[in-house]
Amino acid sequence: MLHIIGLGLAVDGISKKGIDILKSCKKIYLENYTVEFPYNTRGLAELLGKKKIHPANRKFVESLRIVDEAKKLDIALLVYGSPLTATTHISILDEAKKSGVITKVIHSASIFDAVGETGLQLYKFGKTASLPNLEADSYINIIKENLQIGAHTLILVDIGMRFEVVIKKLKEDSEKKDLTLKKIIVCQRLGTNQSEIFYKGFEKLEKLEGEDEIRAPFCMVVPGKMHFLEKEFLDNFK
Repeated sequence: MLHIIGLGLAVDGISKKGIDILKSCKKIYLENYTVEFPYNTRGLAELLGKKKIHPANRKFVESLRIVDEAKKLDIALLVYGSPLTATTHISILDEAKKSGVITKVIHSASIFDAVGETGLQLYKFGKTASLPNLEADSYINIIKENLQIGAHTLILVDIGMRFEVVIKKLKEDSEKKDLTLKKIIVCQRLGTNQSEIFYKGFEKLEKLEGEDEIRAPFCMVVPGKMHFLEKEFLDNFK
């Protein structure tokens, strides 16, 4: 049997149901390539009664070896945030079902609902954009398309990118694509004790340092057409 379990956003974000299931699993994997964890993952082992947790990189997960193991044993794959936001995890679930492996998904909080802490209404978000650690700038097209219909844009960032590099790239790419962004929202480590939200223009965001330095994982939001209540709430983060 294969269990795909969401960890939520903090070290203690996993549900009681998830913890109970892990107690009976013969092998536990931790997917470690889609996010920079905001905590030391050794804390997970302590939370789970010091059970051994095997790191699972992209090569291992995409090989689908975990499905073969689940044909014989109870296997768990731990995923930061919600368990099915990455395409790879859907592929694992699909392959398991095709192979006759019994599957169970345990959901948890993710950035897709935690971003509601900005005060923006979740149903007004459009397509999600991914800012890559490459010269590509096609993600700007998604922002522009969302703005055309008044929708907000959640921007996810490639793992390993420093904030100063990200904000510089967003500024340069938007200017190159004739997109004017007066203010954007930056969300740091939502769902943890180190959660911070900033709503500023590029010039002020570029000057964040010291105690205000943005730490991974972080994401950004480009607001679309806002209701007056959304505007009022965002004023808390100026």
